[in-house]
Amino acid sequence: MAPSSTPRPRVLILHGIWNARSWVAPLAWRLRAEGFDAEVFGYDSVFGGPENAIPRLIDHLHANDGPTALVGHSLGGIVALETLRRAPELPVARVVCLGSPLRGSLTARNLARHAWSSHALGRSGPLLLSGCRAWEGTAQVGMVAGNVARGFGRLLARFEGDSDGTVSVEETRLPGLSDHCIVAASHTGLVFSAEAAHQAACFLRHGRFTHPEARETGTTVSPGVNRETPAGNGRVGAME
Repeated sequence: MAPSSTPRPRVLILHGIWNARSWVAPLAWRLRAEGFDAEVFGYDSVFGGPENAIPRLIDHLHANDGPTALVGHSLGGIVALETLRRAPELPVARVVCLGSPLRGSLTARNLARHAWSSHALGRSGPLLLSGCRAWEGTAQVGMVAGNVARGFGRLLARFEGDSDGTVSVEETRLPGLSDHCIVAASHTGLVFSAEAAHQAACFLRHGRFTHPEARETGTTVSPGVNRETPAGNGRVGAME
């Protein structure tokens, strides 16, 4: 039988601050194994920052032949949403954020308070400090958050509730998200997590997660509702 000529869905992956393209290579590899044509978009997160990355990303997406989904780790998720906010005509139907502090980062705010560390955020500082406005765009946005509190952020911030060690789960909850799920991973570990990649693939295909916490307990979770969030987290405006 001749091999199928059906094109693989295109996905563009954005890394976080202080990272290079190679950092998200494991995530790209897993998404390719899930059946996607995964590519990494590299940008200078410190000296260039979002104001340099966003125009380049807009040009890149306009140049692509056909629709492209976006997957962003940490700062990369914020850059993805701000890009679509500025250019809503882009052919992007779905976005997955991995541990992105969409409501602003306490870790970043604590870094910014000290002269010795404030420069570390570079030109990405303002966006990491403020976060994003409630999402009202046409693209569906899903969030995969981690709850294993390991990482650099533990030295800089004390979080109330669960965190991935750098970003709290509450910081990932933004009004307007289509769905939200939590996996057992640290902030760095989200890039290497097989479960996080699987959840991202599910959302890219179906616009919803399978909710690993529900599979473990046998609980049924409706699309767009996080079992650990009392009021849900869909576009009705509830916080994750």
